[in-house]
Amino acid sequence: MLTRLLGRTRTFRRLVTKPAVETDTCGIPVKPTWSVHELLSSYPTPFISSATLRRLHELSALVPPEEGTPEHEKTRQELEGLVRLVEAVKLVEVESNTDNTIPDGRIWAEGKGIPLNEDASGTQADDKGGRDLLKLASRTLDGAYVVETDRRK
Repeated sequence: MLTRLLGRTRTFRRLVTKPAVETDTCGIPVKPTWSVHELLSSYPTPFISSATLRRLHELSALVPPEEGTPEHEKTRQELEGLVRLVEAVKLVEVESNTDNTIPDGRIWAEGKGIPLNEDASGTQADDKGGRDLLKLASRTLDGAYVVETDRRK
């Protein structure tokens, strides 16, 4: 009534959301939320002719199924699906790593940052490791630690 007096009207839009996904007690979806078949259905289906199918069989040293049989149609459809999958994979852009190093995949708490005085293994850069520690051992043999044990057991 107040809006009529002021000469304004309000429009309320209802926010439409996807239905909630059913999850288990750990929050993991009970059913898959997407599928490869569903994703591939958005790509166009290529067409493989009978001549192409026959040629592929010849190149593979296989006997092609006779044209017009259910086996021929099934094989053609399966190959078309594989071609569609390959074409979909080709469309994915992949970040290239040009320096041939393994990226740091550790997860850091927000605002913490990466300690620059540590190497990738998490040890301090000035700590001794590897063969340096072997030099400090009281007994070694052929580059390995020697540990005395009671052999009477």
